[in-house]
Amino acid sequence: MILDHLGIAVRSLDEALRFYRDSLGLHASATEEIPGEGVRIAFLPVGESRLELLEPLSRDSSIARFLDKKGEGIHHVCLAVTDLEAALASVELRGAQIISPRVRTGAGGRRVAFIHPRSAGGVLLELVERPRRS
Repeated sequence: MILDHLGIAVRSLDEALRFYRDSLGLHASATEEIPGEGVRIAFLPVGESRLELLEPLSRDSSIARFLDKKGEGIHHVCLAVTDLEAALASVELRGAQIISPRVRTGAGGRRVAFIHPRSAGGVLLELVERPRRS
């Protein structure tokens, strides 16, 4: 496993992008809407990893609820795996709770799954399957 990205919940993607661009000199990929998750996102490369900025598309999205409860800030940690099903089976065997739906489509059409924070010391963990290389 490797660190793929840190997810950061923001109220305004445009305002957050201005800060990261103007203050830190980071440049984002194009924004992407993920209707199934109710978010608009942008990735900012930082060394070997990325920051993912997440803006809610509606008041009832999980990111909107997170912002209402905790405010802006780190939402999740994402680890990349080569085989998502095997990784899920391994963590479930050790008692971790997977958030339903078990596997979903994330940014860039990649397969993702989330491990409940109560299984991971209070941290929402996302697992993303990296494309296999031939």
